[in-house]
Amino acid sequence: MSQEPAPTDDAVFTPDQGEFRKALGQFATGVTIITAIADGEPAGLAANSFTSVSLDPPLVLFAVARTSSTWPKIEAARKFAVNILGAHQEEVSRLFATKDVDRFAQVDWHLGVGGSPVLHDTLAYLDCEFWAEYDGGDHIIVVGRVLDLGVTHEGSPLLFFQGKYGRLHVGD
Repeated sequence: MSQEPAPTDDAVFTPDQGEFRKALGQFATGVTIITAIADGEPAGLAANSFTSVSLDPPLVLFAVARTSSTWPKIEAARKFAVNILGAHQEEVSRLFATKDVDRFAQVDWHLGVGGSPVLHDTLAYLDCEFWAEYDGGDHIIVVGRVLDLGVTHEGSPLLFFQGKYGRLHVGD
C-alpha cells in the first residue's frame, strides 16, 4: 500500500483522449441495446458501458453520452430494458448505433412487464425502472432497478474489443 499523499487538483493526470481510448479498448465488453417507450414510440440505443451493481435490491447501470439524441427519450420514459446481444447480432448493434433510421421496424420485439421494448433473439433482457442518475463527465450514469428478466437464447455473447466487434466461443 502506498503511503504517498493523494495528488492535489493541480497534479491530476489528464491523459490524451486517443491514449485513453486505446487503453480502455483493451477491456472487452459485452454489447447491449437500451430500449424504452417515449410518447408512445419505441426508442433505443447501443451501449457497451453496462454492468451489474447490486443483487439486493437488483440493480444494473449503463452510461450514455450526453450528446445522444436518443437519451432524452429514454430519460423521459423513466423505464428501460437492457437487451444483451448474442454473437449473431452484430447487425442489430450497428442498426441501433446508426442515427436517423427506424430501428424498430427492422427487429422483432414485444413490450416487457415494465412497458419497455424487449428485443427478440437476444441472450437475455432486464426490464428496469430508473433508480438513480449520476454525473459521469461527458456521460450520464444511469442505475436501474430490475423489475423482470429472462435468459431467452443460449449462445455466445457479442463483444466489443479494441474498437471492433468480437466473439467469445464458449466450449462444451
